Amino acid sequence: MTIRAVIFDIGNVLIEWQPERFYDRAIGQDRRKAMFAQVDLHGMNDRVDLGQGFRDIIYDTAETYPEWRAEIRMWHDHWLELARPAIDQSVRLQRALRAKGTPVHALTNFGIESFELAKGHFDFLAEFDRAFVSGHMGVIKPDEAIYEMVEADLGLSGEALLFADDRDANIEMARARGWNAHLFEHPQGWADRLVAEGLLTVEEAR
Repeated sequence: MTIRAVIFDIGNVLIEWQPERFYDRAIGQDRRKAMFAQVDLHGMNDRVDLGQGFRDIIYDTAETYPEWRAEIRMWHDHWLELARPAIDQSVRLQRALRAKGTPVHALTNFGIESFELAKGHFDFLAEFDRAFVSGHMGVIKPDEAIYEMVEADLGLSGEALLFADDRDANIEMARARGWNAHLFEHPQGWADRLVAEGLLTVEEAR
């Protein structure tokens, strides 16, 4: 079946998402490792991605670990420093697909408030035909339900979709639903896949 829509994950596909790197700069690697060993910060972020309050969840977690209060609050207060920079070639691919008339959507684990914050900083996040944001959907990848919701909303079966994501578990579930899926490791690999699928020419994918 012909691919009728392309779906991008956002974190580490369109925007680098490396919180550890931010904390290494902010507090030093040794303190960062100690904090991440004691506090499940990624689990905290999953709660935000499920639609719970961005500031509330992070500040409540900070109060649970008073010895790390200031550092945990940075996850909220310096969030745009955690989620950067943009992956420029991926952004060019997004725009090249849309310029050719291919529907381009996002499927992302992202909080409600944090996604709005990101859209105010990265203009390309407002350029999707549809943005499927976990915070609004109440479910996160790789839960099968989120893929089912995308299919139902678009009125497309998995074989009509091509999806890029940086996490194995998310890709495995997409494939289990019958999606065409690409494990994103670097933008050139994604560009090559889009060319191989006949969605872009080599020149358009530069």
